[in-house]
Amino acid sequence: MDKIWLKNYQLGVSEKIDVNRYHSLVGCFQESCKKYSKHKALSNFGTVLTYAELERKSSIFAAYLQEGLGLVKGDRFAIMMPNLLQYPIALYGALRAGLVVVNVNPFYTQREFIHQINDAQASALIVLENFSKVVAEAKAQTTLKHVIVTRMGDLISWPKRHIINFVARHRKSTWSYAPIRGEISLKMVLQQGRKMQLQEVNLNAQDLAFLQYTGGTTGVAKGVMLTHGNIIANLLQTSAWIGASLQLHEEIIISPLPLYHAYSLLAGCLLFLFFGACIVLITDPRNIKRFVKEISKTPFTGFIGINTLFAKLLENKKFRVLDFKSMKVALGGGMAMDKSVTEQWENLIHVPMLQGYGLTEASPVVTVEPMARGKSTGSVGLPLPSTEVSIRDEDGEEVMLGEVGELWVKGPQVMQGYWRNETETKQVLTEGGWLHTGDIAHMDDQGYIYLVDRQKDMIIVSGFNVYPSEIEEVINMHPGVECGAVIGVPDDKAGERVKAFIIKKNKQLSATMIVDHCRQNLTAYKVPKEIEFVDSLPLSPVGKILRRELRMD
Repeated sequence: MDKIWLKNYQLGVSEKIDVNRYHSLVGCFQESCKKYSKHKALSNFGTVLTYAELERKSSIFAAYLQEGLGLVKGDRFAIMMPNLLQYPIALYGALRAGLVVVNVNPFYTQREFIHQINDAQASALIVLENFSKVVAEAKAQTTLKHVIVTRMGDLISWPKRHIINFVARHRKSTWSYAPIRGEISLKMVLQQGRKMQLQEVNLNAQDLAFLQYTGGTTGVAKGVMLTHGNIIANLLQTSAWIGASLQLHEEIIISPLPLYHAYSLLAGCLLFLFFGACIVLITDPRNIKRFVKEISKTPFTGFIGINTLFAKLLENKKFRVLDFKSMKVALGGGMAMDKSVTEQWENLIHVPMLQGYGLTEASPVVTVEPMARGKSTGSVGLPLPSTEVSIRDEDGEEVMLGEVGELWVKGPQVMQGYWRNETETKQVLTEGGWLHTGDIAHMDDQGYIYLVDRQKDMIIVSGFNVYPSEIEEVINMHPGVECGAVIGVPDDKAGERVKAFIIKKNKQLSATMIVDHCRQNLTAYKVPKEIEFVDSLPLSPVGKILRRELRMD
């Protein structure tokens, strides 16, 4: 077999999807809300919204965006919050108003926040008050004209609302509040929006739905342009793959991963709302004790997670004694799953851990293990319907079956390119529509894909992409640093951790000083966990730092 590209591997699944089934995500959403109107759509802190309530509140929110803020089709609208009922309301409200959604990590530093908002040219933002300090201090340096602020318990029923707001205000770990000049409260938005009329926007599959920021295959975060058609295609592809094993409107899905992340956005929100399921949003999955207590009250049938989260849950005694009789599906993505974690999960719950592979540039899912296969074998699965994959050598030629090479992807879920960045776009998208993923893989004789390594120097910490060049830039900003280099090293909990090699300019420079400096300029998961001071760094003949040699030491 001299070529190893597959259009689709048939396993009781149609080879192709109907990419013209919906004109937009709005039409897809409205169909679900009409079909499942009386059923539970979302649950958070014990408060439930039905599909009818989700439709009504998102309509009110959309009307305010149009009439109250004067936003028009194509304007960029940013969402900066953890998993709350407010998130899907703002998400679908923005889409219904014809806006392009820009997801923002609420833990971003000012530098990261300013870059993303200005690059996207976002006009408006909704932010949880816990994270408003960054916005308050940076707003004047951005394109933002309007900021909506919501409190943790805004949509939670009384009296729990007051308890949640009180606790949120007194938790130092997630409290970074500051008043924002001209801020609008979500309560006021929903009150005034009821008096306004939503004007239906003419949307089609070619219209942008998201600017989903990622580092791509290299460098600083870039906005991945995902159209309504891209996301709809991925919804139909993934639903065709796992839908046969699920019962419409009867599933209860635990969604603990942050919805601002591409994998969780699709798998933990859009996909199961399409199915008419009830999604249980977990606001703070890092608090395992509270997390387990919350899901212990729910006979859940599905679970979305990543390796680090599954590992922490398996260590919790109270989690291990939960009733898993209702479980049907567990989806593991965002980072490689450890074999030991997968085996423990499957032995405890007796439900296969379906691993998959994807990247933001592919909306994001490319491959998934079939449910019929039984226990996981370490593969990331087979290509989804209407998806082609090809494994190529450095010259772009297809390799022999079983040989390793770069994984290329082609399908209706592949992005349109990077926002305002033709140079980077041309580096990863060929004229024939192939996406260069930058990941090294091989395929077995049954068509299953196995990831081997990353072509670039990207580091993955708990499912998040971390790029050495960004961290090095921050490290080299410190006056006591002559030069720094960053690599990823194995970590039992996070998959990888960031390690920095630094040549001192100031002999008094300490690791603590470097960490403190990085914390001021980088999100927590990007901050080096290990620092080694060295006398020199390996360089190429042209002076480029050879990270591969650092990894070999």
